Amino acid sequence: MTTPVYSVADRFASWERLVRRLEPGWDGDDFYPVSAYGNDLDSMDALDQVMRALPDEAVEGQPGQLLTGLDARFRAATLPDPQRSLRPWARPTADKPEERLGEWWQRKPLRAPWPTRA
Repeated sequence: MTTPVYSVADRFASWERLVRRLEPGWDGDDFYPVSAYGNDLDSMDALDQVMRALPDEAVEGQPGQLLTGLDARFRAATLPDPQRSLRPWARPTADKPEERLGEWWQRKPLRAPWPTRA
């Protein structure tokens, strides 16, 4: 292994994979359970924490611009979920009150990328 598993680059890659999976046109070749969605949102929590710790130059520079674009794509591929309809399956691992969770925990995909019952 030459790079840390939980590097900032890995967190960005994880967020981008999730965003692509939610967007129209995703072919859905791989198995993606709803529990993986919660893991990806947890990963975004970690990326958000890292971004908050970076100097302003990084947040306003390329990393911040990349994150802003991915976040916009995520919002376009999801809907607000005030009922928290995915909570039985996708729960944050951090013990935070609901109101302190990131926006990504308060949205649901327009199209579920995981298998659904017929």
